Amino acid sequence: MLRLLGRSVAVCDGQTRREVLRVGGLSLFSGLTLPRYLAASDARRTASAKSVILINLFGGPPHQDMFDMKPNAPENVRGEFKPIATSVPGTQICELLPQTALLMDRATLIRTYSHKYNSHNPYNVLTGFDGGKDAENYFAKRTDHPSMGSICQSLNVGPDDVPRYVLMPAFPGYTQALRRSGPYGGYLGSQYDPLFTVCEPRYERESKGDYDSVTPLGAPVPPSLGELPGLTADRLEHRFTLLEQLDRDLANQERSGAVARMDHFKRRAFSLLASSKTRHAFDVSRESEATRADYGPSLWGSSVLIARRLVEAGSTFVTVNWEAKRGNHWDLHENNFGMLRAQLPVLDQLTQALIRDLEQRGLLDQTLVVIMGEMGRTPRVNGKAGRDHWPQCGFALLFGGGVKRGVVVGRTDSLAALPADRPVSAGDMVATIYQLLGVDPTLTVPDIDGRPVHICHGGSPVKEAIA
Repeated sequence: MLRLLGRSVAVCDGQTRREVLRVGGLSLFSGLTLPRYLAASDARRTASAKSVILINLFGGPPHQDMFDMKPNAPENVRGEFKPIATSVPGTQICELLPQTALLMDRATLIRTYSHKYNSHNPYNVLTGFDGGKDAENYFAKRTDHPSMGSICQSLNVGPDDVPRYVLMPAFPGYTQALRRSGPYGGYLGSQYDPLFTVCEPRYERESKGDYDSVTPLGAPVPPSLGELPGLTADRLEHRFTLLEQLDRDLANQERSGAVARMDHFKRRAFSLLASSKTRHAFDVSRESEATRADYGPSLWGSSVLIARRLVEAGSTFVTVNWEAKRGNHWDLHENNFGMLRAQLPVLDQLTQALIRDLEQRGLLDQTLVVIMGEMGRTPRVNGKAGRDHWPQCGFALLFGGGVKRGVVVGRTDSLAALPADRPVSAGDMVATIYQLLGVDPTLTVPDIDGRPVHICHGGSPVKEAIA
């Protein structure tokens, strides 16, 4: 079993935690049985999208500094950036997103994502559930609601020769040595967890602290199969690249006869990792230098490029969780504007690269791209030039996959504090994604006690966003 040994860190709620993280415990490599009726469900509908790429800006991106600028608000509300015009008349976004501004005629922008779950877990983003409590849902557990990707896997959505559900570059919470709720199969069983990649990013300099953003460089890779004989991540040999390490692990497992002794779910995991389509998707060296340059050298650009390669190969649900060490995150309690000056150009570059790349390959109409975070930020700038948690209002930006083009859904008040009309709940967002994927958003699944639970937790599709 692969053990990821995390260092002790202070998390946002002020507590310090250290946990030995076992990939076999909450991962692709173990499983529980789903009731048979679910496998036979007729929950599929006509799909606009075959795949989803969800870019989760972990921590809570400040909506009023990105996609809902308020230039006439008081100085301690409007912030330091100026709005610029976009390709949609009358719609403005931040000056640090000039390439995204040119793409807004292809997008639906939701400005009123609003819920009550004040936690950094991507729980509300990935499941649509916002009724939990931070202390209760901080760590992933067996009784959690399943993620969208897990539901899709349980319904057999997509081909079976590539990983259907992938999360990059690592599991949410990996920088703090904890597994946050959200991406897992929960009460459906851990056989529906995503394939979590691993990463060893490089940095050009040392960060001065949690609010000094340094861009991580490199690319995620599939996990080593060394968890089977009990290898720790810290023992991976650095004289090999991670992909070469995986090659060697695969060969060793096959020679040792370990594959024959695996249970069904482990054999399935092994076959997916050994699949030439999977290996090909993760090998960004096959892309031209020009394409790699378009996405940029950051861990995020590489992750999004791999996401495009995965959906091109047939993957159904790919999540990129923007969370890295050395201050590269969106929990901007301090130095909000300095952090954004470092991170928004990276987001701008990879967004335009992904959308234009999908367009050129004829994939945008069948690929739903979602960019959002678990919450927004407070209207007023605090004493440390930061913005604090604000689940009452945030944004979601959607491209392709059956969404309307050049549309803005919802309007906020003069301070970008609250929806003035058309609030969109976490359940509504998830219902919209399910609808576009062809999954019936009214479906229920049995929880751990066999009780039916609505997969959208009462939410309904945002019809204004669907073409």
